[in-house]
Amino acid sequence: LEQFLKIASPEAPADFEAFWKNNYALAMEHKPYYFIEREIWSPDEKVRIYTVRAKTWDNLEISMWILRPENPKGAILIGHGYGNPSQPPEPDRDFTICFPCVRGLGRSQCKEISWLPPRHVIHGIASRETYILRGVISDLWLAATVMIDMFPDAANNLNYMGGSMGGGMGALMVPWDSRFKAAYLDVPTFGAKIRFDYPSTGSGDACRLYIQEHPEALDVLAYFDASASAKYLKVPTIVTPALFDPCVAPVGQFSVANSIPESCRTMFVRETGHFPPTE
Repeated sequence: LEQFLKIASPEAPADFEAFWKNNYALAMEHKPYYFIEREIWSPDEKVRIYTVRAKTWDNLEISMWILRPENPKGAILIGHGYGNPSQPPEPDRDFTICFPCVRGLGRSQCKEISWLPPRHVIHGIASRETYILRGVISDLWLAATVMIDMFPDAANNLNYMGGSMGGGMGALMVPWDSRFKAAYLDVPTFGAKIRFDYPSTGSGDACRLYIQEHPEALDVLAYFDASASAKYLKVPTIVTPALFDPCVAPVGQFSVANSIPESCRTMFVRETGHFPPTE
């Protein structure tokens, strides 16, 4: 743990902040076009569940579930992992929940993008403008916009939570969007490039193997370093890196956790991630 807590993120590109602020501006300039597909059965009679489809600013289509309780106290945008989600989360009577499937995954699968994690994570990696994570983060911003458009009170107390890929996406997405009031990042991916020094079983290993043959891709990935982005977080953020994780290298997780400003960070260290805890 002592060694993990000393891991710092590398220096980000000089125009890192400008790049992400511009991405956010593009996403917010897009007038959302969406429609409610249907209302589906809910295990809680006090919560209604809708499936919604929306057009992205670059003319793709993503799908999301929106869960609406009778008297919500706030709203949560949930970022998923690399598991191709096929069902909505458990209903919560206190929060309106938006659970989008980002482009290429889950109910947002399409012919242009592979739904296999090792191929999805390197899609478009030739440039920062075409790399998959740029679009994925825009999908999350769009999903928040759709939820607020459907239920305007969601804007009063909008929060983010996500684990694994969802944790990394949160670190890349929340700092640039002032609509969010708080965040929870569990075993976050996309940390500093030190993660490529360690083998893993997750999507990061696909990047590690790719850059062995294409080292120039590191210049693109530098713009999608969750630890570099985490430095810009300003809202209360809980982060839970793991000491042991065969899927997401712990060095990357701690690079994200350590980069969050202490003034807004609460850190709980997990024994394991993507693995059963010991008894």
